[in-house]
Amino acid sequence: MMADPQSEAGGPPLDAPGAPASRRARREAAVAHAAAAANTASSSKTGRNLPAAIVVGLALLAAVLAGLFVWPLGFVLVGTAAGVLGVWEVFRALQTRRTNIPIVPVLVGAVAIPFSAFFGGQEAQLFALIATAAAVLLWQSLERAEGAVTNVVGGVFVLLWIPFFVGFAVLPLHDTGLSAPPLGLWPGLTVPRSVLQLVLTLLLVVANDTFGYIVGASLGKHPMAPKISPKKSWEGFAGSVAGAVVIGVLGTIFLLGRPWWVGVVLAVAMVGAATAGDLAESMVKRELGIKDMSSILPGHGGMMDRLDSLLFAVPVAYVLFGLLPSA
Repeated sequence: MMADPQSEAGGPPLDAPGAPASRRARREAAVAHAAAAANTASSSKTGRNLPAAIVVGLALLAAVLAGLFVWPLGFVLVGTAAGVLGVWEVFRALQTRRTNIPIVPVLVGAVAIPFSAFFGGQEAQLFALIATAAAVLLWQSLERAEGAVTNVVGGVFVLLWIPFFVGFAVLPLHDTGLSAPPLGLWPGLTVPRSVLQLVLTLLLVVANDTFGYIVGASLGKHPMAPKISPKKSWEGFAGSVAGAVVIGVLGTIFLLGRPWWVGVVLAVAMVGAATAGDLAESMVKRELGIKDMSSILPGHGGMMDRLDSLLFAVPVAYVLFGLLPSA
């Protein structure tokens, strides 16, 4: 056992009754710091509460899939509610840097844009975006001029980032070939192909997160973007691609009846888009000096911490499904 440095110097040990209070305080602080470091080292590399994250993730996935297979309008309601929560989280986060976006028109847009996509399709979705962006500008013009440009730009940015991208998750429910999107059950309880495509998209995003977490936590050594997201590694990215390819090939063959290579293309594209979305949100949080957007979802942080990868993936999937062969 090593001797106490103060004892070797001829003075009393730092934890001896006669030691100065400042020395004892420093010793206690050092012990507490070492204990905290040991506790951090024993936790997950990703800093997440894994059991809570799994339970919350499965509950969210079950709610989303139930809406897609059983009650389409319910899926729109769930997606819109998630978008509204995401908008509110970003609004509160931006306030830490004294950026006050016109939250009322932005929240209205968070509801109007997904429902416009559901009932009216792409044209209605785009019109709702433009109308809401104009409302943001008008609303800010009625407020004080200080910080007006930053607030307006921030408001339009949030509209594009969250409600507009959420609208792409709703568009497949409109593009079903039916005369009008159903408000109740699917006619004949038959799920349209466009909705099955959305289901596969969600499964690929889940596969990206799950396999990336498993491989990254156990084998991750080379960070992808150390200045933005130090815990995201190239090994985890490779795990995401491998896992998503398996899900993509199985999904395209058995769920959609398409060639296997379509699943490979979809998987690689979804992992790339989902990773970009994750890094984009990490960049915003690092710029704002926060770890999570909120703590509303145990094990995940905020709603935006759950939506980040999905928001970038659904527009890419919507475009790819329109370009790739249907059979």
